Amino acid sequence: RSAALRRCYDISSLRCCFASVSLTESERKNSLAKLVSGGPMSWKKTEGSRDAISKTFEFKNFSEAFAFMTRVALMAEKMDHHPEWFNVYNKVDVTLTTHDCQGLSKKDITLAMKMDAFYHDFFPNR
Repeated sequence: RSAALRRCYDISSLRCCFASVSLTESERKNSLAKLVSGGPMSWKKTEGSRDAISKTFEFKNFSEAFAFMTRVALMAEKMDHHPEWFNVYNKVDVTLTTHDCQGLSKKDITLAMKMDAFYHDFFPNR
């Protein structure tokens, strides 16, 4: 195999790019302002003392929901960051937090933005 091909199969290089680093106060403020806008499709801070964000994604049917989850799962594996999620038919409930730093990290913000982008691939006008 060529060196380039070996790198394609070595996702450890991607994992180091997404270290479990807690957000600074400035990063937290700026990142959450973009994700938690208060609209119906925005992320929400979880209730209670848990430092996490959550969101419900709704699709036309189970196939779309499962396709979304599959796409997210592949990205999450590359990032070595796995969401807490629950699926029933056309809905996917997601909670993001980083256990390594006991709260929100850059991984959560990155994965949330990726999930939003993947969702908009299904519904470009939302």
